Amino acid sequence: MNKWLIALVAGTALAAAGTASAQGDAAAGKQKAAVCAACHGADGNSGNPEWPSLAGLGAPYIVQQLQAFKEGVRKDPLMTPQAQALSEQDMLDLAAFYAAQTMQPGGADPELAEAGEQIYRGGIPAKGVPACAACHGPAGSGNPAAGYPRLGGQQPVYMVKALNAYRSGQRTTDPAGMMRDIAAKLSDDEIRAVASYASGLYRR
Repeated sequence: MNKWLIALVAGTALAAAGTASAQGDAAAGKQKAAVCAACHGADGNSGNPEWPSLAGLGAPYIVQQLQAFKEGVRKDPLMTPQAQALSEQDMLDLAAFYAAQTMQPGGADPELAEAGEQIYRGGIPAKGVPACAACHGPAGSGNPAAGYPRLGGQQPVYMVKALNAYRSGQRTTDPAGMMRDIAAKLSDDEIRAVASYASGLYRR
């Protein structure tokens, strides 16, 4: 069993255990999300390419990232102080609200689509890079139960930023270090291509 399959199984089990013991209130989350709207949009669809859209990402993933910001595992000058003010219930409520929203369709750069599709669907065997679709789904809808986020419709500029953060080791929130391993093997051009293609994937 390879490390990506191990991480997938472990992520699914941990997410299932977490959701079984705690639940969020989407209505309460909507009220609490008012302060988040300036960056992430009122419905979780960001209007700024530097900031991620949160709509439809999946509650376990959102809670995990908020906890990482609060605990200092993941650092950001804007998100860290915001997360530090949140209780566990606040996180669950916000996650329930955003998970129930619909991410708006993105659009891939036609010049990058072919190269991006090859990486997303087939990986890069010569470099030991697995297909992104294995965890994030053929349509980019992610695996909410396992905590793997939706990529279809996400801001491509933000995805490039995230992959660069994994590649440099700045971001360490990936199970078993799998995103760091993958990003370290990708060139700048490959990162831009796969981010653009993934953004163009969309299915409700």
